[in-house]
Amino acid sequence: MQKHFLSAADLSRDEAEALLSRAAELKAEWRAGGEGLHASMPLRGKTLALVFEKPSLRTRVAFEAGMTQLGGHGSYFSANDIDMGGRESVSDVAQNLSRMVQAIAARVFRHATVETLARHATVPVINALSDREHPCQALADMLTLRERFGRLQGLRVAYVGDGNNVAHSLMLLGATLGVSTTVACPPDYRPDPEILDLAERIGAETDAAVQVTASPAEAVEGVDAVYTDVWASMGQEHEAARRRPVFAPYQVTPTLMERAAEGAVFMHCLPAHRGEEVTAEVIDGPQSVVFDQAENRLHVQKALILTLLGL
Repeated sequence: MQKHFLSAADLSRDEAEALLSRAAELKAEWRAGGEGLHASMPLRGKTLALVFEKPSLRTRVAFEAGMTQLGGHGSYFSANDIDMGGRESVSDVAQNLSRMVQAIAARVFRHATVETLARHATVPVINALSDREHPCQALADMLTLRERFGRLQGLRVAYVGDGNNVAHSLMLLGATLGVSTTVACPPDYRPDPEILDLAERIGAETDAAVQVTASPAEAVEGVDAVYTDVWASMGQEHEAARRRPVFAPYQVTPTLMERAAEGAVFMHCLPAHRGEEVTAEVIDGPQSVVFDQAENRLHVQKALILTLLGL
């Protein structure tokens, strides 16, 4: 596996499957009491720098708790602590941190920022979220689907809502692992054409279809999972009022879920706005696996750190 993890497309199928298998093993081990690899503390003496321009619950806790569980330490830096590109250049941040820590996880606004960090860092850089992708979330999503269905190849997922960073990584990693994805979104909020093209090309090799439609009903027909996200992502709050009427027809409701396959699950990367992108009946109902997804962030991120550090 290459040194950095900036995009879901950075992983080959073998690498992605190995990561998910390792995450599953770490999860089982931790739930059994944390013996084995956890007890050996392979990250003892190692520090992960968490450089976050955006606040976070799941991403930050999963990285910090994961480092602690494996004997290491997560050191958190908010935008006020560093102010990348302001008080200090991104390249200088990368070079300074590379002298002091063993890896960097960056949660940023612009994808170019995490790319610059990776270009100048001599330690692994992990994209913990950017405006272009959320690849750690996609890993957790795939682990959740594998747990629920026992396989990934041939599964069908409908993503309903904004064609954003979460949708991008879901399409890319899904295609890599043989999961077909249909994105239902308003015409002005389609996924990035370059990412869509890349996902289609990857899917052509794994027999995974990647499609975009304006119809939620069409997208969810017979699928194994229905996925959504907030209509206005962090940093887009000023657009929320304008987006609300545009996305209203894309709300995931019990009626929409009925069009999915029997045994279908509901997914959301969280945080969620009940009554907007999804009704409370769905996200708090028996089909919801949103907290499985959240927990799996911990285990996939532990597997990712160990793999990037060659441990």
